[in-house]
Amino acid sequence: MALAELTPELEPYLAQAAYIQMSIFESVARVATLAPSVRAKESLSPAAGQALDKHHRLVVELGKVTDDPAAQMQGIAPAIDHYAAVVRGGDWYESLSSIYLTAGILDDFFVLLAAGIPGDVGTKAAKIIEADTKRDVIPVLLADAIAADPMLGSRLALWGRRLVGDTLLVARSAIHQSGNVYTDEQRIEPVFTELIAKHSRRMDGLGLTA
Repeated sequence: MALAELTPELEPYLAQAAYIQMSIFESVARVATLAPSVRAKESLSPAAGQALDKHHRLVVELGKVTDDPAAQMQGIAPAIDHYAAVVRGGDWYESLSSIYLTAGILDDFFVLLAAGIPGDVGTKAAKIIEADTKRDVIPVLLADAIAADPMLGSRLALWGRRLVGDTLLVARSAIHQSGNVYTDEQRIEPVFTELIAKHSRRMDGLGLTA
């Protein structure tokens, strides 16, 4: 998949990728705080730590190309913060599934987009983002909850489908677009098709209908 024409400038790419990892950290920390058991809190804490570590490592890369990484991230922070609020969910289980599904889409996307960045920065960024997320505990927590309450599975399946549109809008905001709607859509479509396919496999892994 040729992504060079979709790739934004390096600074905005790194700024958005880094801030999204910060947002994932905040979301995981929140669900860990609200978890119904100490066991759940303990099992989620590594995922929060891993997202924060990825944020810091991406900020290091951003600091190599700008004197003020925080200022670069500040420009995109309001939109990402609004998105995080929209996909937070109405209860702990929706929030937990949202983290697993939306962070999965965004991780996949920023790894794909990194392939279009020249030099070794894209490779470094991709390696940082695709490293172990420590989120594999989430399907276990959700499976236990769904086994105890089968109606929860139907609700989370609907919620998982609703998350896709808002998440793809975030991805779209990171893409360099030429201004030609027709050709832009031709370039973007295969990328989004791949993201949706991977999302469907994650939904299947949760025992939910995509």
